Amino acid sequence: MQSILEKIQDTVAYIRSRHSQPPAVGVVLGSGLGNFTAELEVQHEISYNEIPHFPVSTVEGHKGKLVFGRLGGKEVVVMAGRFHFYEGYSMEDVVYPIRVMKYLGIQTLILSNAAGGVNKAYGVGDLMIIRDHISQFMPNPLVGKNEKEFGPRFPDMSEPYDKRLIAKVTAIAQQLSIPVHEGVYVGVTGPTFETRAEYLMIHAMGGDAVGMSTVPEVITAVHMGLPVFAMSVITDIGIRDDHNVITHEEVLAAAHAAEPKMTAIVKQLVIEL
Repeated sequence: MQSILEKIQDTVAYIRSRHSQPPAVGVVLGSGLGNFTAELEVQHEISYNEIPHFPVSTVEGHKGKLVFGRLGGKEVVVMAGRFHFYEGYSMEDVVYPIRVMKYLGIQTLILSNAAGGVNKAYGVGDLMIIRDHISQFMPNPLVGKNEKEFGPRFPDMSEPYDKRLIAKVTAIAQQLSIPVHEGVYVGVTGPTFETRAEYLMIHAMGGDAVGMSTVPEVITAVHMGLPVFAMSVITDIGIRDDHNVITHEEVLAAAHAAEPKMTAIVKQLVIEL
């Protein structure tokens, strides 16, 4: 049986046989945010099902391919579609692409997601810079034997989201006249949306938004020494007194509507890195 390092080496060798230029920036696109790739000078696209040891996305709104291209003079690799624990993947599978992108050469990781709003000041379509997260509701991707080549057994998580990148994006948003919040993201496994009581608990413990991704990817990136920036599109409001039913279709629609704002910010961030 191959080790995780051997699998990554296989995957990286295959990808480099298709695209030899090492990327400097990795971008992971969340639900309904897949059109960022239109901003790239695309060089190569590789479907996940062609890549050795790579999982395959099963969620509507996730295209399922790696896209290589240039943006602002920088080499970029984009994950158009991510993997989730609720799809039945192991945490090792969920974070596998993050490790692969690190071994391909990325120096910065940018993540996006669709999230439910818990902070009562948020509205549908708002953007939230993630300044911190709460991870206790998801299995930790580092459980198991630690590979010293990846990082230390007990990585520090006091600053999982790079403050320098947060400051840069805050300035970019001001320049573009795009309002942004800054808050705490709570990661849960899904696939169910939260109950009223769960939303209230998340709010009480300091969460501003809740979602089913991102946290394992961030933990893995920090473990490997990758600076991370992450942003959520608020696609629904969990704490409300009226009709409280949420559907995935509504989430996708809200994400699509907010996508131009997210794309403009991420594009400028890549240019300024």
